[in-house]
Amino acid sequence: MSVEQLLKADGKKGGLITMPFIIANEAFEEVSSYGLLPNMILYLMQEYGMELVQGTYVVFLWTAATNFTPLVGAFVADSYLGRFLCICLGSISSLLGMILLWLTAMFPKLRPSSCYSTISGACKRASPAQLGLLYSSFALMSIGAGGIRPCSLAFGADQLDNRDSSDPSNKRILESYFSWYYASATASVLISFTGIVYIQDHLGWKIGYGVPAVLMFLSASSFLIASSLYVKHEPSTNLLVSFAQVIVASYRKRRNVPFPTLSSSDEYYHHGKGSEFQVPTDKLRFFNKACVVTSYEDEVMSDGSVMNPWRTCTVEQVEQLKSLIRVLPIWSTGIIMAVSVNQGTFLLVQAEFMDRHLTRSFEIPAGSFGSVLLVTLVIWVLSYDRAILPLASKLCGKPVDLGVKLRMGIGLLFSCSAMVVAAIVEHARRRQAVEIRHSNSSGAVVTMSALWLAPQLVLMGVAQGFNSVAQMQFYYSECPKSMSSIAGSLFGLGTAMASLLASAILSMVDGSTSRNGGTSWVSSDINAAQLDLYYWLLAAMSLANVVY
Repeated sequence: MSVEQLLKADGKKGGLITMPFIIANEAFEEVSSYGLLPNMILYLMQEYGMELVQGTYVVFLWTAATNFTPLVGAFVADSYLGRFLCICLGSISSLLGMILLWLTAMFPKLRPSSCYSTISGACKRASPAQLGLLYSSFALMSIGAGGIRPCSLAFGADQLDNRDSSDPSNKRILESYFSWYYASATASVLISFTGIVYIQDHLGWKIGYGVPAVLMFLSASSFLIASSLYVKHEPSTNLLVSFAQVIVASYRKRRNVPFPTLSSSDEYYHHGKGSEFQVPTDKLRFFNKACVVTSYEDEVMSDGSVMNPWRTCTVEQVEQLKSLIRVLPIWSTGIIMAVSVNQGTFLLVQAEFMDRHLTRSFEIPAGSFGSVLLVTLVIWVLSYDRAILPLASKLCGKPVDLGVKLRMGIGLLFSCSAMVVAAIVEHARRRQAVEIRHSNSSGAVVTMSALWLAPQLVLMGVAQGFNSVAQMQFYYSECPKSMSSIAGSLFGLGTAMASLLASAILSMVDGSTSRNGGTSWVSSDINAAQLDLYYWLLAAMSLANVVY
Protein backbone atom coordinates (compact mmCIF):
# COMPACT_ATOMS: atom_id res chain seq x y z
CA MET A 1 0.00 0.00 0.00
CA SER A 2 1.43 3.36 -1.02
CA VAL A 3 1.90 6.41 1.19
CA GLU A 4 -0.97 8.11 -0.61
CA GLN A 5 -3.27 5.20 0.23
CA LEU A 6 -2.22 5.31 3.85
CA LEU A 7 -2.94 9.00 4.14
CA LYS A 8 -6.26 8.77 2.32
CA ALA A 9 -8.28 5.73 3.26
CA ASP A 10 -11.55 6.92 1.73
CA GLY A 11 -11.09 9.34 -1.14
CA LYS A 12 -10.33 12.77 0.26
CA LYS A 13 -11.11 11.86 3.84
CA GLY A 14 -9.66 9.66 6.54
CA GLY A 15 -6.17 8.17 6.65
CA LEU A 16 -3.24 8.64 8.99
CA ILE A 17 -3.56 12.43 8.88
CA THR A 18 -6.57 12.16 11.22
CA MET A 19 -4.81 10.02 13.85
CA PRO A 20 -3.18 12.83 15.90
CA PHE A 21 -6.55 14.52 16.42
CA ILE A 22 -8.41 11.34 17.40
CA ILE A 23 -5.71 9.98 19.70
CA ALA A 24 -5.18 13.42 21.27
CA ASN A 25 -8.89 13.61 22.05
CA GLU A 26 -8.83 10.28 23.89
CA ALA A 27 -5.48 10.97 25.58
CA PHE A 28 -6.47 14.39 26.96
CA GLU A 29 -9.82 12.99 28.17
CA GLU A 30 -8.13 10.15 30.05
CA VAL A 31 -5.46 12.42 31.57
CA SER A 32 -8.24 14.70 32.79
CA SER A 33 -10.69 12.10 34.12
CA TYR A 34 -8.22 9.62 35.61
CA GLY A 35 -6.32 12.49 37.22
CA LEU A 36 -9.39 13.33 39.30
CA LEU A 37 -9.86 9.85 40.74
CA PRO A 38 -6.91 9.17 43.12
CA ASN A 39 -7.43 12.20 45.41
CA MET A 40 -11.21 12.49 45.11
CA ILE A 41 -11.82 10.77 48.45
CA LEU A 42 -9.63 13.42 50.13
CA TYR A 43 -11.57 16.22 48.44
CA LEU A 44 -14.90 14.77 49.60
CA MET A 45 -13.67 14.34 53.18
CA GLN A 46 -11.85 17.65 53.53
CA GLU A 47 -14.15 19.95 51.56
CA TYR A 48 -17.55 18.26 51.91
CA GLY A 49 -17.18 16.80 55.40
CA MET A 50 -17.97 13.24 54.29
CA GLU A 51 -17.01 10.23 56.35
CA LEU A 52 -14.61 7.71 54.80
CA VAL A 53 -17.40 5.19 54.14
CA GLN A 54 -19.74 7.77 52.62
CA GLY A 55 -17.01 9.26 50.43
CA THR A 56 -15.87 5.81 49.29
CA TYR A 57 -19.46 4.96 48.41
CA VAL A 58 -19.75 8.11 46.27
CA VAL A 59 -16.47 7.37 44.48
CA PHE A 60 -17.56 3.76 43.92
CA LEU A 61 -20.86 4.84 42.35
CA TRP A 62 -19.08 7.38 40.16
CA THR A 63 -16.53 4.80 39.01
CA ALA A 64 -19.24 2.21 38.36
CA ALA A 65 -21.25 4.72 36.31
CA THR A 66 -18.16 5.69 34.32
CA ASN A 67 -17.47 2.03 33.52
CA PHE A 68 -21.09 1.33 32.58
CA THR A 69 -21.94 4.34 30.40
CA PRO A 70 -19.53 3.36 27.56
CA LEU A 71 -21.70 0.31 26.84
CA VAL A 72 -24.78 2.53 26.64
CA GLY A 73 -22.88 5.05 24.55
CA ALA A 74 -21.79 2.30 22.15
CA PHE A 75 -25.37 1.24 21.47
CA VAL A 76 -26.47 4.88 21.07
CA ALA A 77 -23.63 5.58 18.64
CA ASP A 78 -24.15 2.47 16.53
CA SER A 79 -27.96 2.75 16.57
CA TYR A 80 -28.80 6.47 16.49
CA LEU A 81 -26.14 9.20 16.56
CA GLY A 82 -23.08 7.80 14.83
CA ARG A 83 -19.58 7.76 16.31
CA PHE A 84 -18.53 11.29 15.33
CA LEU A 85 -21.52 13.00 16.93
CA CYS A 86 -21.28 10.77 20.01
CA ILE A 87 -17.64 11.77 20.57
CA CYS A 88 -18.52 15.45 20.11
CA LEU A 89 -21.34 15.34 22.63
CA GLY A 90 -19.24 13.25 25.03
CA SER A 91 -16.37 15.75 24.87
CA ILE A 92 -18.71 18.66 25.61
CA SER A 93 -20.36 16.76 28.48
CA SER A 94 -16.99 15.90 30.07
CA LEU A 95 -15.82 19.50 29.71
CA LEU A 96 -18.95 20.85 31.41
CA GLY A 97 -18.56 18.31 34.23
CA MET A 98 -14.96 19.28 34.87
CA ILE A 99 -15.81 22.98 34.79
CA LEU A 100 -18.53 22.40 37.41
CA LEU A 101 -16.10 20.47 39.62
CA TRP A 102 -13.49 23.24 39.22
CA LEU A 103 -16.11 25.84 40.22
CA THR A 104 -16.78 23.96 43.48
CA ALA A 105 -13.09 24.35 44.29
CA MET A 106 -12.95 28.01 43.21
CA PHE A 107 -15.97 29.40 45.08
CA PRO A 108 -16.34 28.55 48.81
CA LYS A 109 -20.11 29.13 48.73
CA LEU A 110 -20.53 26.15 46.41
CA ARG A 111 -19.35 23.76 49.13
CA PRO A 112 -19.79 23.56 52.92
CA SER A 113 -17.30 25.07 55.33
CA SER A 114 -14.19 22.95 55.48
CA CYS A 115 -13.70 20.82 58.57
CA TYR A 116 -10.28 22.38 58.96
CA SER A 117 -11.59 25.93 58.77
CA THR A 118 -14.00 25.68 61.69
CA ILE A 119 -12.80 26.45 65.20
CA SER A 120 -14.64 23.52 66.75
CA GLY A 121 -13.46 21.13 64.07
CA ALA A 122 -17.04 20.01 63.39
CA CYS A 123 -17.93 19.43 59.76
CA LYS A 124 -20.88 21.33 58.39
CA ARG A 125 -23.07 19.19 56.18
CA ALA A 126 -23.37 20.10 52.52
CA SER A 127 -26.72 21.48 51.42
CA PRO A 128 -28.81 19.64 48.80
CA ALA A 129 -27.92 22.32 46.26
CA GLN A 130 -24.18 21.94 46.95
CA LEU A 131 -24.37 18.13 46.67
CA GLY A 132 -26.53 18.48 43.57
CA LEU A 133 -23.86 20.56 41.86
CA LEU A 134 -21.13 18.10 42.87
CA TYR A 135 -23.09 15.06 41.73
CA SER A 136 -24.05 16.82 38.50
CA SER A 137 -20.37 17.24 37.69
CA PHE A 138 -19.81 13.51 38.28
CA ALA A 139 -22.82 12.62 36.11
CA LEU A 140 -21.69 14.84 33.24
CA MET A 141 -18.18 13.33 33.31
CA SER A 142 -19.60 9.79 33.33
CA ILE A 143 -21.86 10.61 30.39
CA GLY A 144 -18.88 12.13 28.59
CA ALA A 145 -16.79 9.01 29.13
CA GLY A 146 -19.70 6.98 27.74
CA GLY A 147 -19.59 9.04 24.55
CA ILE A 148 -15.84 9.17 24.02
CA ARG A 149 -14.31 5.90 25.16
CA PRO A 150 -16.32 3.31 23.18
CA CYS A 151 -16.37 5.39 19.99
CA SER A 152 -12.86 6.84 19.82
CA LEU A 153 -11.08 3.53 19.11
CA ALA A 154 -13.62 2.46 16.47
CA PHE A 155 -13.75 5.92 14.91
CA GLY A 156 -9.99 5.93 14.46
CA ALA A 157 -10.12 2.47 12.87
CA ASP A 158 -12.81 3.75 10.49
CA GLN A 159 -10.27 6.21 9.08
CA LEU A 160 -7.85 3.41 8.17
CA ASP A 161 -9.89 0.28 7.57
CA ASN A 162 -10.99 -0.80 4.12
CA ARG A 163 -12.24 -4.10 5.55
CA ASP A 164 -10.35 -6.06 2.90
CA SER A 165 -9.30 -9.11 4.89
CA SER A 166 -7.21 -10.36 1.94
CA ASP A 167 -4.99 -7.28 2.10
CA PRO A 168 -2.19 -8.01 4.62
CA SER A 169 -1.06 -4.38 4.64
CA ASN A 170 -4.47 -3.26 5.87
CA LYS A 171 -4.34 -5.81 8.68
CA ARG A 172 -0.85 -4.65 9.67
CA ILE A 173 -1.91 -0.98 9.67
CA LEU A 174 -4.80 -1.75 12.01
CA GLU A 175 -2.58 -3.79 14.33
CA SER A 176 -0.12 -0.90 14.50
CA TYR A 177 -2.96 1.54 15.16
CA PHE A 178 -4.36 -0.51 18.03
CA SER A 179 -0.88 -0.79 19.58
CA TRP A 180 -0.23 2.95 19.43
CA TYR A 181 -3.72 3.74 20.64
CA TYR A 182 -3.38 1.50 23.70
CA ALA A 183 0.11 2.81 24.41
CA SER A 184 -1.11 6.41 24.35
CA ALA A 185 -4.04 5.55 26.62
CA THR A 186 -1.70 3.87 29.10
CA ALA A 187 0.73 6.79 29.00
CA SER A 188 -2.22 9.09 29.70
CA VAL A 189 -3.13 7.13 32.83
CA LEU A 190 0.52 7.22 33.94
CA ILE A 191 0.62 11.01 33.54
CA SER A 192 -2.67 11.29 35.43
CA PHE A 193 -1.49 9.27 38.41
CA THR A 194 1.75 11.24 38.65
CA GLY A 195 1.53 14.73 37.18
CA ILE A 196 -2.11 15.64 37.92
CA VAL A 197 -1.99 14.11 41.39
CA TYR A 198 1.26 15.97 42.13
CA ILE A 199 -0.37 19.28 41.13
CA GLN A 200 -3.34 18.60 43.42
CA ASP A 201 -1.07 17.67 46.34
CA HIS A 202 1.27 20.64 46.03
CA LEU A 203 -0.74 23.43 44.39
CA GLY A 204 -4.20 22.82 45.84
CA TRP A 205 -7.63 21.96 44.49
CA LYS A 206 -8.15 25.16 42.49
CA ILE A 207 -5.21 24.55 40.19
CA GLY A 208 -5.45 20.77 40.58
CA TYR A 209 -8.98 20.78 39.13
CA GLY A 210 -8.37 23.68 36.75
CA VAL A 211 -5.66 21.83 34.83
CA PRO A 212 -7.92 18.84 33.94
CA ALA A 213 -10.60 21.29 32.75
CA VAL A 214 -8.07 23.00 30.47
CA LEU A 215 -6.88 19.62 29.15
CA MET A 216 -10.47 18.59 28.47
CA PHE A 217 -10.97 21.82 26.52
CA LEU A 218 -7.92 20.91 24.43
CA SER A 219 -9.38 17.41 23.98
CA ALA A 220 -12.64 18.72 22.55
CA SER A 221 -10.92 21.39 20.44
CA SER A 222 -8.37 19.03 18.91
CA PHE A 223 -11.12 16.69 17.79
CA LEU A 224 -13.44 19.34 16.34
CA ILE A 225 -10.66 21.14 14.44
CA ALA A 226 -10.24 18.18 12.07
CA SER A 227 -13.98 17.63 11.53
CA SER A 228 -13.75 18.06 7.76
CA LEU A 229 -11.05 15.37 7.47
CA TYR A 230 -12.95 12.46 9.04
CA VAL A 231 -14.73 9.53 7.44
CA LYS A 232 -18.15 9.53 9.14
CA HIS A 233 -20.29 6.41 8.99
CA GLU A 234 -23.95 6.87 9.80
CA PRO A 235 -25.80 4.29 11.94
CA SER A 236 -27.93 1.89 9.92
CA THR A 237 -30.23 0.27 12.46
CA ASN A 238 -31.28 0.10 16.10
CA LEU A 239 -29.14 -2.76 17.31
CA LEU A 240 -31.08 -3.55 20.49
CA VAL A 241 -34.34 -3.82 18.54
CA SER A 242 -32.54 -5.75 15.80
CA PHE A 243 -31.18 -8.31 18.28
CA ALA A 244 -34.62 -8.72 19.83
CA GLN A 245 -36.18 -9.25 16.38
CA VAL A 246 -33.71 -12.03 15.53
CA ILE A 247 -34.37 -13.83 18.81
CA VAL A 248 -38.15 -13.55 18.46
CA ALA A 249 -38.19 -14.52 14.77
CA SER A 250 -35.94 -17.56 15.27
CA TYR A 251 -38.07 -18.68 18.22
CA ARG A 252 -41.31 -18.33 16.26
CA LYS A 253 -39.89 -20.38 13.38
CA ARG A 254 -38.13 -22.99 15.49
CA ARG A 255 -40.54 -25.84 14.64
CA ASN A 256 -42.64 -25.05 11.59
CA VAL A 257 -39.83 -23.73 9.33
CA PRO A 258 -37.20 -26.24 8.13
CA PHE A 259 -33.67 -25.30 7.15
CA PRO A 260 -33.22 -24.88 3.38
CA THR A 261 -31.89 -27.97 1.66
CA LEU A 262 -29.34 -25.92 -0.28
CA SER A 263 -27.95 -23.69 2.43
CA SER A 264 -25.53 -22.02 0.03
CA SER A 265 -28.30 -20.58 -2.14
CA ASP A 266 -29.22 -16.99 -1.28
CA GLU A 267 -32.77 -17.29 -2.65
CA TYR A 268 -33.94 -18.89 0.59
CA TYR A 269 -32.68 -16.02 2.79
CA HIS A 270 -33.69 -12.39 3.05
CA HIS A 271 -30.81 -9.91 2.75
CA GLY A 272 -30.44 -6.24 1.91
CA LYS A 273 -29.30 -4.88 -1.42
CA GLY A 274 -25.54 -4.81 -1.76
CA SER A 275 -25.12 -6.77 1.47
CA GLU A 276 -21.80 -8.44 2.23
CA PHE A 277 -23.81 -11.36 3.67
CA GLN A 278 -25.81 -13.34 1.10
CA VAL A 279 -26.31 -16.43 3.25
CA PRO A 280 -25.87 -16.89 7.03
CA THR A 281 -22.89 -18.76 8.44
CA ASP A 282 -23.25 -22.26 9.85
CA LYS A 283 -22.12 -21.32 13.35
CA LEU A 284 -24.96 -20.74 15.86
CA ARG A 285 -27.18 -22.20 13.15
CA PHE A 286 -30.39 -22.08 15.22
CA PHE A 287 -30.57 -18.31 14.58
CA ASN A 288 -30.59 -18.83 10.80
CA LYS A 289 -34.30 -19.56 10.69
CA ALA A 290 -34.95 -15.91 11.52
CA CYS A 291 -33.91 -14.90 7.99
CA VAL A 292 -35.44 -17.86 6.11
CA VAL A 293 -38.15 -16.75 3.68
CA THR A 294 -40.95 -19.32 3.40
CA SER A 295 -43.17 -17.25 1.11
CA TYR A 296 -42.09 -14.07 -0.63
CA GLU A 297 -45.70 -13.09 -1.23
CA ASP A 298 -46.54 -13.25 2.47
CA GLU A 299 -43.29 -11.96 3.97
CA VAL A 300 -41.55 -9.56 1.53
CA MET A 301 -43.01 -6.40 -0.01
CA SER A 302 -42.37 -5.20 -3.55
CA ASP A 303 -39.62 -2.77 -2.45
CA GLY A 304 -37.66 -5.60 -0.84
CA SER A 305 -38.50 -4.79 2.80
CA VAL A 306 -40.19 -7.32 5.04
CA MET A 307 -43.80 -7.02 6.12
CA ASN A 308 -43.16 -8.11 9.69
CA PRO A 309 -39.57 -7.65 10.96
CA TRP A 310 -40.45 -9.65 14.08
CA ARG A 311 -41.05 -12.70 11.89
CA THR A 312 -38.50 -12.32 9.09
CA CYS A 313 -35.10 -10.66 9.56
CA THR A 314 -32.18 -9.98 7.25
CA VAL A 315 -29.02 -12.06 7.11
CA GLU A 316 -27.15 -8.96 8.35
CA GLN A 317 -29.23 -8.85 11.53
CA VAL A 318 -28.58 -12.51 12.22
CA GLU A 319 -24.83 -12.16 11.67
CA GLN A 320 -24.65 -9.09 13.91
CA LEU A 321 -26.14 -11.00 16.84
CA LYS A 322 -23.93 -14.00 16.10
CA SER A 323 -20.78 -11.86 16.06
CA LEU A 324 -21.55 -10.49 19.53
CA ILE A 325 -22.24 -13.95 20.95
CA ARG A 326 -19.12 -15.43 19.32
CA VAL A 327 -16.71 -13.05 21.03
CA LEU A 328 -18.14 -13.52 24.54
CA PRO A 329 -16.11 -16.67 25.44
CA ILE A 330 -12.83 -14.97 24.46
CA TRP A 331 -14.01 -11.76 26.15
CA SER A 332 -14.59 -13.62 29.41
CA THR A 333 -10.95 -14.83 29.50
CA GLY A 334 -9.81 -11.22 29.83
CA ILE A 335 -11.79 -10.78 33.05
CA ILE A 336 -9.59 -13.11 35.14
CA MET A 337 -6.44 -11.43 33.83
CA ALA A 338 -7.87 -8.04 34.78
CA VAL A 339 -8.54 -9.43 38.28
CA SER A 340 -4.81 -10.11 38.63
CA VAL A 341 -4.05 -6.55 37.54
CA ASN A 342 -6.45 -5.14 40.17
CA GLN A 343 -4.22 -6.09 43.11
CA GLY A 344 -2.54 -2.69 43.41
CA THR A 345 -3.79 -2.14 46.98
CA PHE A 346 -1.84 -5.14 48.28
CA LEU A 347 1.20 -4.08 46.28
CA LEU A 348 1.15 -0.68 47.99
CA VAL A 349 0.91 -2.28 51.46
CA GLN A 350 3.74 -4.69 50.65
CA ALA A 351 5.95 -1.81 49.52
CA GLU A 352 5.19 0.07 52.76
CA PHE A 353 6.73 -2.78 54.78
CA MET A 354 9.83 -3.24 52.60
CA ASP A 355 13.05 -1.27 52.12
CA ARG A 356 12.25 1.35 49.44
CA HIS A 357 15.59 3.17 49.48
CA LEU A 358 17.50 3.57 46.24
CA THR A 359 20.18 5.55 48.04
CA ARG A 360 20.58 6.52 51.69
CA SER A 361 18.76 9.78 51.07
CA PHE A 362 16.20 8.82 48.41
CA GLU A 363 13.23 6.57 49.12
CA ILE A 364 10.73 5.53 46.44
CA PRO A 365 7.13 6.34 47.43
CA ALA A 366 5.08 3.17 47.92
CA GLY A 367 2.40 4.46 45.59
CA SER A 368 4.86 4.85 42.73
CA PHE A 369 5.61 1.15 42.29
CA GLY A 370 2.47 0.63 40.23
CA SER A 371 4.00 2.89 37.61
CA VAL A 372 6.44 0.08 36.74
CA LEU A 373 3.55 -1.81 35.12
CA LEU A 374 2.45 1.18 33.08
CA VAL A 375 5.96 2.07 31.95
CA THR A 376 6.65 -1.55 30.97
CA LEU A 377 3.40 -1.67 29.03
CA VAL A 378 4.17 1.47 27.04
CA ILE A 379 7.77 0.39 26.31
CA TRP A 380 6.72 -3.14 25.31
CA VAL A 381 3.89 -2.06 23.00
CA LEU A 382 6.05 0.48 21.19
CA SER A 383 9.06 -1.88 21.01
CA TYR A 384 6.91 -4.74 19.72
CA ASP A 385 5.44 -2.59 16.97
CA ARG A 386 8.53 -0.62 15.93
CA ALA A 387 11.44 -2.97 16.69
CA ILE A 388 10.59 -6.62 17.49
CA LEU A 389 8.27 -7.35 14.56
CA PRO A 390 10.41 -5.53 11.95
CA LEU A 391 13.54 -7.33 13.23
CA ALA A 392 11.81 -10.72 13.22
CA SER A 393 10.53 -10.10 9.69
CA LYS A 394 14.03 -9.17 8.52
CA LEU A 395 15.58 -12.28 10.08
CA CYS A 396 12.91 -14.59 8.66
CA GLY A 397 12.91 -12.96 5.24
CA LYS A 398 9.11 -12.61 5.28
CA PRO A 399 6.50 -10.63 7.24
CA VAL A 400 6.10 -11.97 10.77
CA ASP A 401 2.73 -11.49 12.41
CA LEU A 402 1.34 -13.24 15.49
CA GLY A 403 -2.41 -13.86 15.33
CA VAL A 404 -4.69 -12.06 17.75
CA LYS A 405 -5.76 -15.23 19.59
CA LEU A 406 -2.15 -16.39 19.92
CA ARG A 407 -1.17 -13.01 21.39
CA MET A 408 -4.09 -13.17 23.82
CA GLY A 409 -2.98 -16.64 24.94
CA ILE A 410 0.62 -15.49 25.43
CA GLY A 411 -0.68 -12.61 27.52
CA LEU A 412 -2.65 -14.97 29.74
CA LEU A 413 0.48 -17.10 30.30
CA PHE A 414 2.49 -14.02 31.30
CA SER A 415 -0.33 -13.04 33.67
CA CYS A 416 -0.18 -16.46 35.33
CA SER A 417 3.62 -16.15 35.60
CA ALA A 418 3.26 -12.74 37.24
CA MET A 419 1.04 -14.20 39.98
CA VAL A 420 3.51 -17.05 40.58
CA VAL A 421 6.38 -14.57 40.96
CA ALA A 422 4.20 -12.41 43.25
CA ALA A 423 3.51 -15.42 45.48
CA ILE A 424 7.21 -16.37 45.69
CA VAL A 425 8.32 -12.82 46.51
CA GLU A 426 5.63 -12.39 49.18
CA HIS A 427 6.59 -15.76 50.73
CA ALA A 428 10.20 -14.57 51.04
CA ARG A 429 9.11 -11.19 52.46
CA ARG A 430 6.75 -12.77 54.99
CA ARG A 431 9.37 -15.32 56.11
CA GLN A 432 11.77 -12.48 56.86
CA ALA A 433 9.02 -10.60 58.72
CA VAL A 434 8.32 -13.69 60.87
CA GLU A 435 12.05 -14.02 61.68
CA ILE A 436 12.12 -10.36 62.78
CA ARG A 437 9.08 -10.91 65.00
CA HIS A 438 10.59 -14.00 66.63
CA SER A 439 13.86 -12.18 67.30
CA ASN A 440 11.91 -9.41 69.09
CA SER A 441 13.48 -6.80 66.82
CA SER A 442 11.79 -3.44 66.72
CA GLY A 443 10.05 -2.24 63.60
CA ALA A 444 7.82 -4.00 61.14
CA VAL A 445 9.74 -3.07 57.98
CA VAL A 446 11.86 -5.89 56.57
CA THR A 447 15.28 -5.35 55.05
CA MET A 448 14.20 -6.97 51.78
CA SER A 449 14.35 -4.44 48.93
CA ALA A 450 11.00 -3.34 47.52
CA LEU A 451 12.56 -3.60 44.06
CA TRP A 452 11.78 -7.34 44.28
CA LEU A 453 8.20 -6.28 43.50
CA ALA A 454 9.28 -5.04 40.07
CA PRO A 455 9.56 -8.44 38.27
CA GLN A 456 5.88 -9.29 38.78
CA LEU A 457 4.90 -5.82 37.55
CA VAL A 458 7.11 -6.16 34.46
CA LEU A 459 5.52 -9.53 33.67
CA MET A 460 2.05 -8.08 34.12
CA GLY A 461 2.93 -5.16 31.86
CA VAL A 462 4.06 -7.55 29.11
CA ALA A 463 0.91 -9.62 29.68
CA GLN A 464 -1.26 -6.58 29.08
CA GLY A 465 0.85 -5.58 26.09
CA PHE A 466 0.09 -8.92 24.45
CA ASN A 467 -3.45 -9.55 25.63
CA SER A 468 -5.12 -6.15 25.85
CA VAL A 469 -4.07 -4.86 22.43
CA ALA A 470 -5.01 -8.19 20.83
CA GLN A 471 -8.39 -8.13 22.58
CA MET A 472 -9.32 -4.78 21.07
CA GLN A 473 -8.18 -5.86 17.61
CA PHE A 474 -10.08 -9.16 17.94
CA TYR A 475 -13.38 -7.50 18.88
CA TYR A 476 -13.10 -5.02 16.05
CA SER A 477 -12.23 -7.64 13.43
CA GLU A 478 -14.98 -10.08 14.50
CA CYS A 479 -17.84 -7.59 14.68
CA PRO A 480 -19.43 -5.96 11.61
CA LYS A 481 -18.52 -2.33 10.96
CA SER A 482 -22.01 -1.27 12.11
CA MET A 483 -21.09 -2.59 15.60
CA SER A 484 -17.61 -1.07 15.89
CA SER A 485 -18.50 1.12 18.88
CA ILE A 486 -19.90 -1.88 20.74
CA ALA A 487 -16.72 -3.78 19.91
CA GLY A 488 -14.72 -0.89 21.35
CA SER A 489 -16.70 -0.93 24.59
CA LEU A 490 -16.23 -4.64 25.31
CA PHE A 491 -12.70 -4.21 26.69
CA GLY A 492 -13.80 -1.56 29.18
CA LEU A 493 -16.82 -3.64 30.15
CA GLY A 494 -14.51 -6.57 30.90
CA THR A 495 -12.42 -4.34 33.17
CA ALA A 496 -15.55 -3.24 35.02
CA MET A 497 -16.66 -6.87 35.46
CA ALA A 498 -13.17 -7.72 36.73
CA SER A 499 -13.48 -5.09 39.47
CA LEU A 500 -16.71 -6.68 40.69
CA LEU A 501 -15.27 -10.20 40.47
CA ALA A 502 -12.09 -9.14 42.32
CA SER A 503 -14.23 -7.75 45.15
CA ALA A 504 -16.24 -10.97 45.32
CA ILE A 505 -13.10 -13.16 45.39
CA LEU A 506 -11.55 -10.98 48.09
CA SER A 507 -14.71 -11.14 50.19
CA MET A 508 -14.94 -14.94 49.90
CA VAL A 509 -11.26 -15.42 50.75
CA ASP A 510 -11.51 -13.09 53.74
CA GLY A 511 -14.69 -14.75 55.03
CA SER A 512 -13.56 -18.33 54.60
CA THR A 513 -10.02 -17.93 56.00
CA SER A 514 -11.02 -15.82 59.02
CA ARG A 515 -13.80 -18.20 60.08
CA ASN A 516 -13.62 -19.64 63.63
CA GLY A 517 -11.18 -16.97 64.76
CA GLY A 518 -8.48 -17.70 62.18
CA THR A 519 -6.23 -15.08 60.62
CA SER A 520 -7.43 -13.98 57.23
CA TRP A 521 -5.12 -14.43 54.26
CA VAL A 522 -5.80 -10.78 53.43
CA SER A 523 -5.66 -9.35 56.95
CA SER A 524 -4.76 -5.69 57.45
CA ASP A 525 -1.73 -6.93 59.39
CA ILE A 526 0.17 -7.99 56.32
CA ASN A 527 2.90 -9.73 58.33
CA ALA A 528 0.33 -11.92 60.08
CA ALA A 529 -1.66 -12.52 56.90
CA GLN A 530 -0.84 -15.09 54.22
CA LEU A 531 -0.94 -12.97 51.13
CA ASP A 532 1.31 -15.44 49.32
CA LEU A 533 -1.44 -18.07 49.49
CA TYR A 534 -3.90 -15.54 48.07
CA TYR A 535 -1.51 -14.95 45.16
CA TRP A 536 -1.20 -18.71 44.61
CA LEU A 537 -4.99 -18.86 44.40
CA LEU A 538 -4.98 -16.16 41.71
CA ALA A 539 -2.17 -18.00 39.89
CA ALA A 540 -4.25 -21.19 39.88
CA MET A 541 -7.26 -19.29 38.56
CA SER A 542 -5.06 -17.72 35.86
CA LEU A 543 -3.78 -21.14 34.80
CA ALA A 544 -7.33 -22.50 34.64
CA ASN A 545 -8.19 -19.44 32.55
CA VAL A 546 -5.45 -20.35 30.04
CA VAL A 547 -6.91 -23.85 29.69
CA TYR A 548 -10.42 -22.40 29.35
